[in-house]
Parts: sequence; structure tokens; C-alpha cells
Amino acid sequence: MSLTAVFPNVCKEGPASMRASTTIESTTSRTTGIQTAAYAAFDAKSPLGPFSFERRQPGARDVQVEILYCGVCHSDLHTVRNEWKNAKYPLVPGHEIIGRVTRVGPEVTKFQVGDMAGVGCLVDSCRTCPSCRRGLEQYCQNGMVFTYNSPDKHTGGMTYGGYSTDIVVDEGFVLRVSNKLDPAAAAPLLCAGITTYSPMRHWKVTKGQKVGIVGLGGLGHMGVKFAAAFGAQVVLFTTSPNKREDARRLGAHDVVVSKNAAEMAKHAGSFDFILNTVSAPHDINAFLGMLKLDGTMVMVGAPEHPHPSPDVSTLIFQRRSLAGSLIGGLPETQEMLDFCAERGIVSDVEVIPVQRVNEAYERMLKSDVKYRFVLDIASLRK
Repeated sequence: MSLTAVFPNVCKEGPASMRASTTIESTTSRTTGIQTAAYAAFDAKSPLGPFSFERRQPGARDVQVEILYCGVCHSDLHTVRNEWKNAKYPLVPGHEIIGRVTRVGPEVTKFQVGDMAGVGCLVDSCRTCPSCRRGLEQYCQNGMVFTYNSPDKHTGGMTYGGYSTDIVVDEGFVLRVSNKLDPAAAAPLLCAGITTYSPMRHWKVTKGQKVGIVGLGGLGHMGVKFAAAFGAQVVLFTTSPNKREDARRLGAHDVVVSKNAAEMAKHAGSFDFILNTVSAPHDINAFLGMLKLDGTMVMVGAPEHPHPSPDVSTLIFQRRSLAGSLIGGLPETQEMLDFCAERGIVSDVEVIPVQRVNEAYERMLKSDVKYRFVLDIASLRK
């Protein structure tokens, strides 16, 4: 159930003199940064709270985006609570960003002031390694720069994410967002969307295949939507019988309660592809047994603690594969956004003010959201 937001019309065209007034200022006026309001974590245990900092002024190839909406990802919570042991505080999370372009550098070619734009999980990479040259920046061999909690080469500090009013990013890491998409409901596409879209494209999910989705959360509900859009026969695996109706509404053809041995046995050895979206440790052997000969299960959830090791014999005897996948590169993310605009695919979201983010974290842990929280950043400007 997407929520429709109405935006005032913004003129995208105009005389060169008008356009110049909205690009970056001269060097002498760039001595101070952009004052930015945010919500931040200050340690692993305290609630997030108000924070202010300076963004850099846009450079020649930079795009400044006024953030309108930012999705709440489970990885935000993992990072904020230092469950991956890499948090640097103060920490401003958020990598599912949708907003409006407010300034562009003189060398920017893809964006104009007033355009809708998105920023996902990455804001830079080395751009020269084999992965980057293939448009697979998410696998940069020299270290990608994440949207938050990464060393920032511009400031010497750490990058700050989308729980904030503005962001400045090199245009190579900014995505075009169609006006056909509800911006609030499109925000989670920048992580949950591409995380599920990319492996399906890589393993060539298509019509006629049988595809399983494990888990119906922020990632899983997008997996169901994409698998159905690709024409596959979609089966949802869940521990919650009460999710049957919703899964079918989203596009699943069948729902299997994974705790029910009889339901699981009915599907044993029949899947071409399974996308496992669960971000908590669990026994994956039962799902590997669902794969047919040469079938593949791809893991996209990142748990705090490792999963129990799989039974190798389950893989060997049917030449099954167990794989992992991480978001997508910039070209594929743009492809995904365009695909969603053509098909009318967005996330099911609950839009809340930033001030309720701590409540959202607690509800997210209880799976008490259908299916992604999105922060209304306008609440930071009041």
C-alpha cells in the first residue's frame, strides 16, 4: 500500500542565466559547508537523537539533493547498535534516499535543478578496478564508499546518510527517479529493491521457473513482487501462517509454512532458484533441499551472527549451489528503477516522522511493519 505524496511543480528548463544561478557558487563562497539537520546515533545503546553537521559544498561534478524521504533498513539498526563491530559515532544512518535536486556543479550532465533523484548504498568507489569498470561498484576491489559510516575522502571524517535534510554526491552515484513513482514508496527500492532485483537478474530468473522467497519482510516482499513481474511461479516460505493472504496479494502463487514438515515435503527438490532474505541466523539445510538439480539459493540477509554451516551432502548430490549477493552496481540500479517505473512496482511502506525512528527500530525487530518504514524528512525542517 503505497502512500502518494504531492509535490509542487518545479521548472526544469530555463535560460542559461537562470540555470547558472542554481549551480555552485564561486570558490570564495564555498568556505563554509551546508548546514544540515539530522538524526544520529551517539553510541550503541542510546536512542537516536537530533544532530547537526555541515555537508561539503557541491564540487564541479556534484549534485546536491534535498532529501524528502529515507527508508529504514535493517542494516541501519545493525550498524547503529554496532552489531557488525564497525560503527563510528556520531553515526547518521540511511541509504534509501529520494529527494529533489537543488544544486548541480558546472560539469554535471545528467541532472537539472528540480529533478527527482535517488541515492542508494554507495556514494563512491575506486572506479578503476575490474569490478568498477564493469559497473559492479558494489564489488569494488579497492574499497567502495558507503553512504554512511565510511571514511569520507572529502571531509576526512565519516560519511553521513539519509536521516538528514540534504546530501551532496558525485553525479556518478546519483540515480534518476521517474515522476511515475510515488517517492515515499520508491525510497526502499534503493536498497531493498536492488538487493532482490540484482540476484534475480544475475541468475536469470524468468517465466516458467519456480522461485522461492524465504521471508516476507522489507526484502522478501520486494522479492515476491520482482519474481512475479519476471513471470516465475512464486512460492513464499514463512514461519507465519497469517502471512498467506498478504503474500498472495503481493504476487505469490503459493505459501509454505516452513515449520510444517508436510508442506515442505510437497515442494522438495522442485525449485530452480530460492532467494533467502532472512537476516537472522537459521538452519538453511531445509531450504537447500527444496532445490532441484543445478538449483541455486542466494543469501541476501546479513545476520548479526553466522548461520549454522550447511550440510555439504545436500549440495553435492544434486549439484546445488549456495551463493550470496550484495545490492547492485549503478547501471543495474538505474535499470531496476526504470523497470519499476514501467511496471508500477514500489515498496509497501509506512511513512513516519524522523522523530519516531527509535520506535520504528523496535517495531522492525518484531516484524511489526508492512513492509518498510520510510522517514518523512520534512519533519526535520519544522
